[in-house]
Formats: sequence, structure tokens, C-alpha cells
Amino acid sequence: MTREFAVFIAAGAVAAAANWCSNLGLRAVMPLEYSVAAAYLVGMTVAYALCRTYVFSASGARVYREYMRFAVVNVIALAQVWVVTIGAVEAVFPAIGWTWRPADVAHALGVASPVATSYLAHRYYTFARRSAA
Repeated sequence: MTREFAVFIAAGAVAAAANWCSNLGLRAVMPLEYSVAAAYLVGMTVAYALCRTYVFSASGARVYREYMRFAVVNVIALAQVWVVTIGAVEAVFPAIGWTWRPADVAHALGVASPVATSYLAHRYYTFARRSAA
């Protein structure tokens, strides 16, 4: 594992904690449905700031363009998490007879599934070297 990838994983862990903790506070002022979405944005913004500062070299793009690319990668990652989670619960686990906490295990697998693909997408798309527009 490269140092860059290890720092990427650590940044993701910090961002996940920011997401979770902000959701706790936001639930005091808004319904759960809204707090989950708002907390996701908090976590994604923390992840972007950490990746931009500690993980990847400067791309030369403007911050808002980089952030939008970061968001695109995260939407794709969300789709990947959903496909892996639902696929495991509805197809894989029943086929292999898995019965112990299938939703929890499937979600853990789903959340872990985009680590490598997100890293590569951020490295070669979000933070790829380009001249400022």
C-alpha cells in the first residue's frame, strides 16, 4: 500500500466520523431524513478538504471545479455502495445461505467497496493535473 493510499483511507475515516457526528447534532434541529443528507454533505466536504490538503498534489483547477468533480465521484461511489449492498442482501447471501445480520454485513461490504475505485477516480479525475481555467 502506498503512503498516498493509506492517507486517503485515513482521510475517509475522518470524514466518515465528521458525517456521523454532524448527524447527531443536526438531528436536534431537523428531521432524520434531512440530517442524513446534510451530514453527508459535511462528510464529503471534510473528505474533499483533507484529500486536497494531505492526499493529492494540486491539480491546478479552481476549487469549485475540483469540488464538483469530487461530488461526481461520490455520487458514483454511492451507486456502487447501493449495488453491492442490495446485491448481497437480495442475491448473494440467499444463494450461499448467509443469515447472520445480512443487512449489516452487506452494508459494510458496500461501504468498503468503493475505496479503491474512489481513490483511483480522485487521483486520475478529481485531482488530475490540469491548468487553471
